[in-house]
Amino acid sequence: MLYFRFPFSDEIFTTDDSSAQNAVSFVSFDGLNELNFKGEIKEVPRDTFLAQGNSMKTTASKLCVFRPETKKDYEQKINKVINFVKNENLSKLVISRRKLVSYEGSKPNFSKTFLNLCEAYPNAFVYFFTKNNQSWMGAFSEVLGSFNKKTLEFETMSLAGTTQIDETWTRKELAEQRHVTDYISNILKDYSVDVTKSETYDHPSGNIKHLRTDFKAKIKSQDLEKIIAELHPTPAVCGFPKKFCQQAIAKFEEHRRSFYAGYIKVETAETIQYFVNLRCAEFFQNVALIYVGGGITAESSSEKEWQETELKAEAILKNLSFF
Repeated sequence: MLYFRFPFSDEIFTTDDSSAQNAVSFVSFDGLNELNFKGEIKEVPRDTFLAQGNSMKTTASKLCVFRPETKKDYEQKINKVINFVKNENLSKLVISRRKLVSYEGSKPNFSKTFLNLCEAYPNAFVYFFTKNNQSWMGAFSEVLGSFNKKTLEFETMSLAGTTQIDETWTRKELAEQRHVTDYISNILKDYSVDVTKSETYDHPSGNIKHLRTDFKAKIKSQDLEKIIAELHPTPAVCGFPKKFCQQAIAKFEEHRRSFYAGYIKVETAETIQYFVNLRCAEFFQNVALIYVGGGITAESSSEKEWQETELKAEAILKNLSFF
């Protein structure tokens, strides 16, 4: 079962499993796991979607053992990461954590939560799926790539740096975003002589904002998957250099990211779009785990990083609805 909504749209879609063609694919952060939804993409009337709400249930098993990461635990780890970043002279290393939400006798209302996310984040790709003993929901507005099959135009964005909506940017966030922008620029110039880049501007997302730079390029259709493979994971969700930071993430994070910080591929007759899966949660029979993370630099503060992850968790947390 899959439901999703495109950014700036009121329509809810699903796949009908009518063919062997993959319409929507969820790719894990490490690229080793892919979950496919096949068939035609069909619109679901809102009344039908709401009527199906009571039957939307997680297929996941109970989460038997999980010790939530405390503020003290997290800050101790981040202080180690900061020292590692300094010693290795890294520009940035992205570290994630999971925030536990207990149902306490209630059950998640997935259809209402989905609609809450749609209303709260009109510029986000919103989804909910349950398949193969896995249940996930998310809403985020970062586009890893969007390809127009007719015009051969490819679009992507550099989205990095986080602060509260009413705060000013510091040198730390500006440097974070610049590294991602440079990373994307260097990749695109190898595939196109026609690359345009926008000015950097604020990208609001609920109670927080990010820095954003947009890219457009004319590419060859056969290069699309190569570009996506080079872009993912970007420094915004991993760090740079890519391979070294992926190894460091495995060292510092005690959990597998699974689909968090991976991407979602949606193919229609006209376009192929790739959405980064960041503001998301994994649902179990008794609890939900909200995945959040932050870019750690030499100038990071472990206290501020904790506060940032708490703010990011609110994207899902404040929109959760229960029966």
